[in-house]
Amino acid sequence: MSRTSARSKSRAAARLAAVQALYQHEMEGTAIAALLHEFHQHRLGATIDDAEFAEADVPFFDDLVGGVAARQAEIDQRIAGRLAKGWNLARLDKPMKAILRAGAYELMARPDVPTKAVISEYLDVADAFYDKPEKGFVNGLLDALAKDVRG
Repeated sequence: MSRTSARSKSRAAARLAAVQALYQHEMEGTAIAALLHEFHQHRLGATIDDAEFAEADVPFFDDLVGGVAARQAEIDQRIAGRLAKGWNLARLDKPMKAILRAGAYELMARPDVPTKAVISEYLDVADAFYDKPEKGFVNGLLDALAKDVRG
């Protein structure tokens, strides 16, 4: 496997794990430091219920989770500003919020990752949770946010 391919897979694993961690944080209120520790020790690259998790890019995972937590008010404001009239963040389910927050953070704070790659990766993450209509929603919202934050 090429280095680029291995890096791509480890970042994809980090994104999925970050969305799971952000979901857990919202569900249980687990402190970010404790959450990072739990994922480092027990989830990233582990085998759970016979499913082997790909080795995740740990610094990238930490940046996504910590960055979303640190900038959540700003991220939520940007997402809310792109929701259809009559919608607000509270109407979105928790996995959707976690996907959009992670994607928005990456668009805002990681200019090293191309816009198309960010959107494509979070569509893959959405695939793990949802059917086609929700993927279209993720695509549209992240595309609009990308125009806001990246021009």
